Amino acid sequence: MQLIMRMLITFCGFALVLASLPVSATVLGLNQIETPDIQPPGVLAITYQAQNKALGNSQQLQLELGLSRRFEMAVFRGFEPGSIVVGAEYALVQQKEFLLTVGTLGLQHRAKTQPFIEGGYYHNSDFFFVAGVQRQNSANLPVAGAAYQIAPVMRLQSDYVGGANNYSTFGVAFTLTPTVTVNPAIYIANHRPHKTYGYGVVTWQVKVW
Repeated sequence: MQLIMRMLITFCGFALVLASLPVSATVLGLNQIETPDIQPPGVLAITYQAQNKALGNSQQLQLELGLSRRFEMAVFRGFEPGSIVVGAEYALVQQKEFLLTVGTLGLQHRAKTQPFIEGGYYHNSDFFFVAGVQRQNSANLPVAGAAYQIAPVMRLQSDYVGGANNYSTFGVAFTLTPTVTVNPAIYIANHRPHKTYGYGVVTWQVKVW
């Protein structure tokens, strides 16, 4: 945990120095699942993630770019161990309160794809709920999540992925500047014993065009 905190503080300080473009910050996804909203066109989200090795890649960099109002692509670069995952998301429905999105991870050659479909209900930017299905290892697993904005700079959030090898999570998202957010969270294993693991994310939004 000390290593994770040092990395988060270092990256956060770097982002605070560089973050000067007028882009509204949003926390991408929840703790472990995507959300149905699409990254704004021309806005690149740069995310650094550190987590317990039991959860997967202990260090990861994510680049997520909105290419149009309905379409975005993302690249996940893992460092420990080394890996690259490419994903995409397309909005089928974009209304004020209701969203419906399809997407997949693992678009690169010989990768196992993980398609998903998610619907979301958004209420005045203060509360949203997401539910859907994601395919992992030939199984269709339920996914769900919710978030509540308890203050202008703080949001509580939780999500769940079904299956014995997956997790439930609880976390807090803090908006440090208009372009930088930090999200520490705890993962709780679905299977017994319900072990807990630490997780942290820093996201920096950059306007590319």
